[in-house]
Amino acid sequence: MSELDERKDIENGSPSGAPDKMPPTPNDSADAGEKKRLYHVEEKELSDDELRAAGSKRGGPGGGGPGPRGGVIREKPKDAKGTIFKIVRYIGKNVGLVIILVAIMLATTGTSLASPAIQGSIIDCITVDETNFGLAIDFDSLIFYLALMAGLYVINCLLTLVQSLTSTRLSQWTVYNLRRDLFEKIEYLPIRYTDTHKHGDIMSRMTNDVESVSNAISQSLTSLISSVLTLIGSFAMIIYYCVKGDAIPLIFVAICTIPITIFMSGLLGKLMRKYFIRRQVLLGSLNGQVEEMVTGSKTVMAYGKEEMAIEAFAETSAAYRECSVKATVFGGVMGPVMNVINNFNYLLVAACGAYFCINGGISVGNIQSLLQYSRQFSQPISSIANQYATILTAIAAAERVFGILESESEPDEGKSSVTVEDIRGNIEIKDVDFSYNKGEPVLKKINLSVKQGQKIAIVGATGSGKTTIVNLLTRFYDIDGGSITIDGIPLNNIPKKVLRSAIAIVLQDTVLFSDTIGENIRYGRLDATDEEVVAAAKTSNADSFVSRLPEGYKTQLSESGSNISQGQRQLLSIARAVLADPKILILDEATSSVDTRTEMNIQEAMLHLMEGRTSLIIAHRLSTIRDADVIVVIANGHVAEAGNHDELLAAGGEYYKLYQTQFAGFKT
Repeated sequence: MSELDERKDIENGSPSGAPDKMPPTPNDSADAGEKKRLYHVEEKELSDDELRAAGSKRGGPGGGGPGPRGGVIREKPKDAKGTIFKIVRYIGKNVGLVIILVAIMLATTGTSLASPAIQGSIIDCITVDETNFGLAIDFDSLIFYLALMAGLYVINCLLTLVQSLTSTRLSQWTVYNLRRDLFEKIEYLPIRYTDTHKHGDIMSRMTNDVESVSNAISQSLTSLISSVLTLIGSFAMIIYYCVKGDAIPLIFVAICTIPITIFMSGLLGKLMRKYFIRRQVLLGSLNGQVEEMVTGSKTVMAYGKEEMAIEAFAETSAAYRECSVKATVFGGVMGPVMNVINNFNYLLVAACGAYFCINGGISVGNIQSLLQYSRQFSQPISSIANQYATILTAIAAAERVFGILESESEPDEGKSSVTVEDIRGNIEIKDVDFSYNKGEPVLKKINLSVKQGQKIAIVGATGSGKTTIVNLLTRFYDIDGGSITIDGIPLNNIPKKVLRSAIAIVLQDTVLFSDTIGENIRYGRLDATDEEVVAAAKTSNADSFVSRLPEGYKTQLSESGSNISQGQRQLLSIARAVLADPKILILDEATSSVDTRTEMNIQEAMLHLMEGRTSLIIAHRLSTIRDADVIVVIANGHVAEAGNHDELLAAGGEYYKLYQTQFAGFKT
């Protein structure tokens, strides 16, 4: 368990590993009030940072985070224009595809704009023969125009197909770049970020939100560009036919409904926007709850809180459903409203066009063309309005994605030319202050000196700051004051890659990947041979159980190594550290999950591993650190005392109290 988790447990008054502030059983009369406090939907407009902070502070099954369970919903978008510009910048990275797509769309729009003109010419091939009181048909022109129209339809069909393929390719390349950059950003985010943000919400941004952007690019981008081109082209043709037919007033008739369209689009868009933004946040909250329930399923079942977890998820899901319904309703209203306005515009153009035709100002064929262009002129506006919902979803999703992309990466000021081979392992910690939250110090004026090859044990009560020292030494967090040096070099001057390559750390919470046992051990040094992997496993006593497995080192581990025991996972983690051959070795409760016999075997193996290496051992079991060169006792963020086992027992201080608690019947 990390020091941050320990600190939260102490603050919240819950035991380490237990759900934070576990609500009482549903049958308790006070439960309704507690559940209302935990799960009540409060609709407040807060910043992202405030929202995340509120979400991260919620405990218990179902967790917090954005959404009703977290207590807050952000409804107001930050910067739609800026987000669109950022998406366009990503699209622009494939400038070749963009140029090809625009060229194809110009050609497609050209064929579409030519069709009404040809239709008008076909109609004008049939005229009234006033002499013979019948119809006069220009068959040559009629056949020519019909053949031309058929050719245009075929060309338009082929161009549309190529346009679709090009648009899909552009969309996938853009999303590939966006997702790659997002994953790379997540890999370099500070530990503080991942400690204070729900993992499920981060995953939702990587999957759901990026997919929403992808859909918008592939479906809405081409439609948007095509609509703009059609809008410009059809308006130009309307002017041409109105001037040609001496029916200039028809121009104003054709565009008279544009202000109404813009007004209604703005009104409905304002109503839609907050629901689409809110829906994306709720989706992230749902993902966060699912992820938390899957990883914490044993705890939920052990405390019998399945019903409460189900109710909490159902409440968030219901809020998502209601929000989605409202977003869909307002999004669905946009299309019909635009169609009514466009049909009214079509009616006005037809009526006024008939008037000018009767007065001989314009031919019947030209009226037909004008009506088609009027429809083409209003159709793009409807298309843009209908795409508004998809575009809003994409903007909401993109804002969340760029929220991570624009977060500050883990700083690395290391300018020193030191290499891993140069590091010997002399550590000096002088007057170090540190706090996770401002005003809540965890370490206060800590001083610690570790010489090369020394074995230093750090002990203390839960939440005293032991693991925090490790977090600072590996620069997972940076100190607030004082200094830390390795071999006389300030810690922040050592490049982080060099620093962390020189340190091997075995945490209490083991991390294994969905790969073979051999590859999980090889993670400590990727170029290690199979023989070196086996040797490392033997040193950590992992070989004894691995060799008994049917597939041995080729055994595939499930997610987090859940198909082997916790103790076996710990042994593999230790084997990985052995293989890394570090200059500095850190063991944070490394043997906490193994039995006593295995622990003794590991301790014996570790004595060989720690020879010539600087070693820091964090332990609650005092029996595991009796042979340490120096034992440092941390209490209330200070170094309470330091010395070897016998010296500290003789002093009768904090170490003596801890020792008596473990070995003398809880005497103090």
